[in-house]
Amino acid sequence: MRIPMTVSDFLDRAELGFSSSLGVVDEPDQPGLVVPESTYGRLGERVRAWQAGLDALGVGEGERVAVVSHNSARLLELLFAVPMSGRICVPVNFRLKPEEIEYVVRQSGASVLLVDPEVAAVTAGIPVRHRFVLGEQTETELMRFGVEPRPWSRPDEDATATINYTSGTTARPKGVQLTHRNIWVNGLTFGLHTRVWEQDVYMHTLPMFHCNGWGMPYVMAGLGVKQVVLRKVDGAEILRRVEQHGVTLMCGAPAVWNAVLDAAATWDGEIPGRDKVRIVCAGAPPPSKTIQRVGEELGWEFTQIYGLTETSPLLTFNRARPSDAQLPAEERARKLTRAGLPALGVKLKFSGSGEVLARSNVVLDGYWEKPEETADALADGWFHTGDGGTLDESDGHLTISDRKKDVIITGGENVSSIEVEDTIFSHPAVAEVAVIGVPDEKWGETIKALVVLAEGATAEEAEIIAHCKARMAGYKAPTTVEFRDAIPRTATGKIQKFLLRRPYWEGMERGVN
Repeated sequence: MRIPMTVSDFLDRAELGFSSSLGVVDEPDQPGLVVPESTYGRLGERVRAWQAGLDALGVGEGERVAVVSHNSARLLELLFAVPMSGRICVPVNFRLKPEEIEYVVRQSGASVLLVDPEVAAVTAGIPVRHRFVLGEQTETELMRFGVEPRPWSRPDEDATATINYTSGTTARPKGVQLTHRNIWVNGLTFGLHTRVWEQDVYMHTLPMFHCNGWGMPYVMAGLGVKQVVLRKVDGAEILRRVEQHGVTLMCGAPAVWNAVLDAAATWDGEIPGRDKVRIVCAGAPPPSKTIQRVGEELGWEFTQIYGLTETSPLLTFNRARPSDAQLPAEERARKLTRAGLPALGVKLKFSGSGEVLARSNVVLDGYWEKPEETADALADGWFHTGDGGTLDESDGHLTISDRKKDVIITGGENVSSIEVEDTIFSHPAVAEVAVIGVPDEKWGETIKALVVLAEGATAEEAEIIAHCKARMAGYKAPTTVEFRDAIPRTATGKIQKFLLRRPYWEGMERGVN
C-alpha cells in the first residue's frame, strides 16, 4: 500500500491523539492580537478557518501565499493551513528591506501577502492581489470559523508545500521548492535524531521563516509536544521561559546560545533546565569554547547539525557519544564542532575539488522558476552544497572546512577561515570574529581577522596574531587584525562574508587571487 505523505499527517495525528493537550503558547508581547493558548484541537479549528478564508478569496490549489512575520502562533498555523489545502506557503524573512520582500513576492508569484504589524507600513506599497495584516484584520476579515474548507482535491507528496528563499550568502535569493515528501522525511529524521517524545516542551528560538523552523513545527505537532513561541531572541527571556514552561528542546544559531550564556552570568539562582534541556545548533560553525561553556555553565546538552535550506535542512547530526564521556571537556567540545554523521537516509560524497555532495529524500525539488540554477545544483543526481569538507574515516563524521568561495589560499596553502576563527575566539578578550581573505601582492591572498571585543576587554593586533601563532601553523595566523563594533550576519546567524570582503576586492576582476 502506498499513500501520499503530506503535511496533514502531522496535524491529523495531533488532533486525534492530543486534542485536549496544550499545543501552542503564543508570544505574550505579540503586537496586535495575541492568539490565546491553543490545544491541538483548537489549532486544527484555526487551521481550517484559515483555509476557509482562502477559499472565500478564490485562492486556488498551487497558488502561493506569502507570509512576512516574526515568530508567532499565526505563522505556525499558516505553515500547516496553506500546504494542507494544496496551496504553497512562502515564509519571508521579516528583516529584509521592502524592495527585497517585493522581489520575493513578485518572483514567487504570490497572490496573497500576510504581514506582521511591525512591517505593515513598509510593505504597504507592494503590489499583490490580496494583502492582510496579521492579527485583528485576519481574525475578522479573512478567517472563517465554523466553515468547513474544501479538501485538497488530489493530495500529492511530490507537490511543492513551501517555497523558502535562501538566506543571503549570495546576492539574489532563490526560491527553494520543498515538497510534502521533503518536509515529511525531514520531520521524521529530525525527531528521531533529537530524541523527541510526547513529554518534551519545544521553544521556537529559531525563526520559523527559516526553512519552516527547520521543520520542527511539524514533528512537534505529530508527537503532541507543547510549542512555545518566542518572538525575539533575548538571552534572559529564554532562561525565564525555560523556567516558566519547562522547556526541554530548542534550536538556533551560535549567536542565540551566546546570548543565553551572557544572560546566565547574571542570572539569579540555579540555571533552569540543567540536565534537562537539549539544544540544536547550526547556521554557523560554533567555536569549541562556546560548546564547552554550554555544558559547563548551563548544564544543557549541545548537539550540532549541518544542512541547508535546499535540504529541508537536516543532512548531518552530531551529538556526544557515550564513549566520549571520559574525554577532557575541551576534546569533547572540539569533536562537537564537526558537522556530524550523515542523518538516516542521507548519502554524502565529495567532488574532485572537495565540495560536499548529497543525496537524500530531503533534497529540494528545484529552485522556483530557475531551471538553469536547478540543473547546476542537482548535476549528476547529487545536490551540490557549495561547501568544502572532509570525512573522518574513523567515525564517518563530516567536517565543513568552509564555503568553497571563502577558502583562503595564501602562498599556495589552503586555510580554513573556520579554524582560524575558532582559534581567535579562544582568546578571552574576543566576543566575535570573522576571518576573510584579502588581496596581497606577495601571497596572492592574506588573512585578515575582523574582531569584536568583549565588553570592557582590551587587546592589540599583535596580541591576537601571537595568540594564533602559538596555537596553529604560522601561515594560518592572520597578518592583520581590524577591530569592529559589530559583524553583519543573516537572520539565521551566518556571517555575511561577501559583504565583509567587498571593500578589499573593489576594482579587481576576481574576488580571489
